[in-house]
Amino acid sequence: MDLKGEYRIAAPREHVWALINDPQALRECIPGCNSLEGSLEDGFTARVTTKIGPVKATFEGEVTLSNVVAPESYTISGAGKGGIAGFAKGGADVNLADVDGETVLTYVAKAQVGGKLAQLGSRLIDSTAKKLADEFFASLAARAAPADAVAAAIETPAERPKARWFSR
Repeated sequence: MDLKGEYRIAAPREHVWALINDPQALRECIPGCNSLEGSLEDGFTARVTTKIGPVKATFEGEVTLSNVVAPESYTISGAGKGGIAGFAKGGADVNLADVDGETVLTYVAKAQVGGKLAQLGSRLIDSTAKKLADEFFASLAARAAPADAVAAAIETPAERPKARWFSR
């Protein structure tokens, strides 16, 4: 399976770089992530629960970073086993670029699945992978947004217009 995407994040590249290298931030952004432990230098172990079509599985695996060019790019590689559901392995080249004070994150990924997952069909697997990637990057973008932008987007109860009920 091949997957690629581009996301515009309203934050400076250095800030986005710090987030995509922060285990706590990643754990909170990865859909279904139960645990993520380790370091950038030694790699990470992860436990993620996800559902692909009718198959729900918990994957345990390892993730490593290579070709690191801070704060511009790296290659992320990993493999995970999901018990009887099968396995998944692959990697992605991730690039960050400054564009008008924001960060454009692009990635190109290749992945392979086996076992029960492989029987589901590539269209279902591809659409689920794209959905999970979109959820991850939406969460990352929200986390990267400047605090004043987030505060402006949240309405406090005092600022909401009061509902008016009329009866006749």
